[in-house]
Amino acid sequence: MKALIYDAPQTLRFQDVPMPAMQERDVLVRVEAVGICGSDMHAFLGHDSRRPAPLILGHEAAGVIEEGPEKGQRVTINPLVSCGDCAACHTGRENLCPQRQIISMPPREGAFAQFVAIPPSNLVTVPEDIALTKASLAEPLAVGWHAARLGLEALHPAMEPRALVLGGGAIGLASYLCLRAQGLPTVDIVEPNPERAEFLSAHCDARILTKPDRAAPLVVDAVGIAATRAAASTHVEPGGVVTHIGLGDDAGGLDIRRMTLQEVTFIGTYTYSMQDFRDTAQALFAGELGALEWFEERPLASGPATFEALQAGNVAAPKVILAPWD
Repeated sequence: MKALIYDAPQTLRFQDVPMPAMQERDVLVRVEAVGICGSDMHAFLGHDSRRPAPLILGHEAAGVIEEGPEKGQRVTINPLVSCGDCAACHTGRENLCPQRQIISMPPREGAFAQFVAIPPSNLVTVPEDIALTKASLAEPLAVGWHAARLGLEALHPAMEPRALVLGGGAIGLASYLCLRAQGLPTVDIVEPNPERAEFLSAHCDARILTKPDRAAPLVVDAVGIAATRAAASTHVEPGGVVTHIGLGDDAGGLDIRRMTLQEVTFIGTYTYSMQDFRDTAQALFAGELGALEWFEERPLASGPATFEALQAGNVAAPKVILAPWD
């Protein structure tokens, strides 16, 4: 099969590779669409020790089951494989399973390839009227869904139902869409990149800001660098909630004194539960997350050039989806 191989920092190769190694319970999925995540970019830059080269990256995928009794079924993939037996799994918190695996991290190869191996319990059937390109957005949308759910559950009922999202990339946009779908009427997005901000203005009805202009009861940090954590600390209202999704860097920014004195709740959010993923997929299929026309599609073979363009900040769309068969 053809695949995009992360070979070394800032080095990708499109080449022939063996078919995926199948673990127990796995089925083979023919990948029709796979999105580029910020974590893929971190790996490409050599900033993610969990993804050592050489490796097939990519985990935001949708496709068609290639073999077995469900052959031909159109599916979107939950890339997080849990053990099913631990306390976290039994309580619906599979994202905290100590034995969890994810495609694009050893021992599982990712979906920047024509085929990927995954347990059938990680698949959600996609209706015929939903394009598989849009179905591949279920994974990043589920990250936003999980963060939105936890943030709203923690928000005091007396506070104004309003949120501020820091970052207008795919996860920031997903958080906006999921907060709205879960009933929050007012959500502003902060995006300093003018091309990205213009794209967002054309594709959603949020207020798009270059910097925060007022405090909010709920602040979502979808970037996760010191500067955005500092902005979240400054612009969350007393008694409010900060949900932290982004993993841009791992140090600095939080004003612990203010958060303590103002009783601000800080929630680190990682991926999603299987129920979050299913709920997101159903909301996507029902049209509750918008038209989902905020991606750009390119061939998988263009992967090296696409990563370079993303690194240079030359892609306006929040998401690039790669097509392995083009």
